[in-house]
Amino acid sequence: MRDFVAITKALADPSRLRILAALRGRELCVCQVTELLRLAPSTISKHLALLQHAGLVASRKTERWVYYRWPGRDTPMVVREALDWVSKGLRQDARILEDRKQLERILKANPSTLCQRQTRR
Repeated sequence: MRDFVAITKALADPSRLRILAALRGRELCVCQVTELLRLAPSTISKHLALLQHAGLVASRKTERWVYYRWPGRDTPMVVREALDWVSKGLRQDARILEDRKQLERILKANPSTLCQRQTRR
């Protein structure tokens, strides 16, 4: 039951749902997620930590970049079902559709440029 509670808590925030929707089918670095949500990097980190604690995202670190993605196929069934539910439930959400458009622009930018820009803010 502990896993289920962690998952439901992680899904109980619009920003975390937006992050999950953005990560569907791709991997993003923290600076890209920060650029999309326009929140403070510390806030994004807290959201990502909660999602990772619930098993809803996986991460990898390369040099100074941390990348997040949906977990692999070996993840527990409850996590896969939760991600499927989120994906289906938000498929036509106006905010998620707008995020997809923004993400196209963000993905064209160099991550180091995004990071530098965010540091200057």
